[in-house]
Amino acid sequence: MSNATLKTHNQTPRKVRLVTELVKGKKVSVALAALQFLPKRAAEPIAKLIKSAVASAKAQGANPDELVVKSIIVENAGMTKKYMPRAFGRASTIRRRKSRVIVNLAPASAAASASSSSRSTI
Repeated sequence: MSNATLKTHNQTPRKVRLVTELVKGKKVSVALAALQFLPKRAAEPIAKLIKSAVASAKAQGANPDELVVKSIIVENAGMTKKYMPRAFGRASTIRRRKSRVIVNLAPASAAASASSSSRSTI
């Protein structure tokens, strides 16, 4: 199992999750093909992150053709606060949210057995 992390991506976690839900549980080749034609801003960094995790798994000796996106987690990575002047001397806050993305890859056989065993216990 290999993983890769994108520490700060300057897009809200809500928008990034729309992209990550599309590739969760798919084979790496299918996920990269889907991201290539997706017209979302987060698609390119997520594809790059998956490629990085594949390279890490390849260095550990795994076969890249058998890898599956086991989990992909999008977290809040803080925010930048700015202020915009408003009427009567007031100021309102502008919050620029950031995302942290963590990808875990596993061989297809290990990912299938882990998901089937978790379903049987429920």
